[in-house]
Amino acid sequence: MEFLVKPGSVETLETSALVLTVNEQLQLDSQGQLIDTLCAGALSAHLQAGDIQGKLGQTLLLHNLANLKARRVLLVGIGKDEELSDSNVRKLVSAILSTFKNLSIKDATLAFADLTFKDRNAYSSARLVAECLVDGLYVFDQFKSEKAPIVQLNLITFACHQDQQVAVEKACKHGKAIASGMAFTRDLGNMPPNICHPRYLAEQAQELGKLHKNLSIEVLEEKQLEELGAGALLAVAQGSDQPPRMIIMNYHGGKRAEQPYVLIGKGITFDTGGISLKPGASMDEMKYDMGGAASVLGTFKTLLELQLPINVIGVLTCAENMPSGGATRPGDIVTSMSGQTIEILNTDAEGRLVLCDALTYAERFKPQAVINIATLTGACIVALGSQTSGLMGNNLSLIESLLSAGKQASDVAWQLPLFDDYQELLDSPFADIANIGGPKAGTITAGCFLSRFAKKYPWAHLDIAGTAWISGGKEKGATGRPVPLLIQYLLDRVQ
Repeated sequence: MEFLVKPGSVETLETSALVLTVNEQLQLDSQGQLIDTLCAGALSAHLQAGDIQGKLGQTLLLHNLANLKARRVLLVGIGKDEELSDSNVRKLVSAILSTFKNLSIKDATLAFADLTFKDRNAYSSARLVAECLVDGLYVFDQFKSEKAPIVQLNLITFACHQDQQVAVEKACKHGKAIASGMAFTRDLGNMPPNICHPRYLAEQAQELGKLHKNLSIEVLEEKQLEELGAGALLAVAQGSDQPPRMIIMNYHGGKRAEQPYVLIGKGITFDTGGISLKPGASMDEMKYDMGGAASVLGTFKTLLELQLPINVIGVLTCAENMPSGGATRPGDIVTSMSGQTIEILNTDAEGRLVLCDALTYAERFKPQAVINIATLTGACIVALGSQTSGLMGNNLSLIESLLSAGKQASDVAWQLPLFDDYQELLDSPFADIANIGGPKAGTITAGCFLSRFAKKYPWAHLDIAGTAWISGGKEKGATGRPVPLLIQYLLDRVQ
C-alpha cells in the first residue's frame, strides 16, 4: 500500500472513494459539511432519513453525488466520544477496510484532518491509521490451495490541513515501515514448525543481510556454542534433531564509536515442554514460542527500511524443545555461559535457559541497554491477559522509556515488580540457581532468573506470552507485537 498526503480542501480531489466521518449526534465535521453543501444537502438527507446513525464502525456508501470529483463517498460512524481511543481507531479502520475489500477500487482518500484522537497529535494519529491500514490487509495463505482474493486497494491519500503536511508525511512513512516489520514477524510466527526451525530463522536473517550493506550477520552453530560454554542453550536443544543456532545481527546505522542497543529474542521454534511434556490441547500454538526472535527480525526489517541513525544488535537464541532419549531431564544440572550452574527442575521452563546465555554473550558489545523479548510464561497471560505485555528490569530510566514507547505506539506494556524478596524462590540445594521458582509469581521469578545474568548493563525483559499471538478460532495467528513498541523506543533514541 502506498500513501499520499494532500493538504487543503477535499472537494476538488479526484478519488475513487472519499471517506467522511459522522458522529452519533449526526454531525459532520467541517470537511463533511463542505461536501454536503456542494452536493446540495445529499449527505444531510441520508442522515435525516436514518440511513446511518453514526455508531462506531457503521458505514454508508454513496455513489455519484452531484458536483463532486470523488466517484463515491463513504460515511463512517465514529460514535459519541469527542476523542477516539486507540482501540476505536482500530475498529474505525477495520470498518473502512471491510467495505473497500469487497470493491474493485484502487484508491481512496481519508478526510480525517478534523478527527480528534485521544492523547495523540497529527503525527501519531496519522501513523496509527497508516499502520492499521497496512496491517489490516495482512493475509497468510501460503499453504492454502485457494488463495484469498487480491484486494485492489493500493493507494490511500491523507487529506490534511496545510500545517499538518510534514508531520503526516513522516507518519505515513513510519507507519508503513512498522507494518512491514509486523508482517515479517507475523509471517515467521505463522509458518509451520516443520519449515520454521532454527536454521530457517538463520536463513531469514542472512537474506536481510544480503540486501543491506549496513547489516552484518553471524550464525553460531553447535561447535561454536560449545566453545563459548553456552551450556544452557545447548541443554534445551539436545532433545531435538534440529541443531540450535545463535544468530547475531549487527545494524550499523550510527557512528562507529557509538555503543549499540541490544535486542535479544527467544527463538524456540517449537516447544513440546520437553520431558515435562505439555498437554496436547493447543500444542500446535507452541510454534509461536519463537515470537521474541520473530519480533527482533521484524524490528530489524523496519530499521532497515527507515535507515535510522543508530547502532542496534540483535541476538536470537533458536532451538527446538523436544522429548527424546537425549533430552534434558528434570534434575539435570548445566553450566551456563556465565559460569553459573542451573538445576533444571522443569524442562518446560526452557526460554529462560536460552536467554541467559544470550544475556551473557551481550556483555561483549558494551551496550547502552539490553532488552530481551520472549513468550516466556503462561503466568503473564493470567496476570495481564492478551492486551498487555509484561515488563521488568534493573534500570528505572529504561523501564520508563519502554512504557512511554508502548503508549505512544499503541503497543502497551505494564511494569511488574522485580523485588529481591522473590529471588530466594529460585534457590537450589544443588546448584547456583533453579530454573523455576514454584507455583507463585511465575512471571516475576522468570524475570528474577534472567536478572542474574544481566548485571553489567541496563536491562529490561518483555514477556509477550499473551500478546505475540491470538489463540484459537478464525482469528488465530501472530500479531506482530511488540515491533511497534521496539521501533518507537529506538525512534525515541534518535529524535
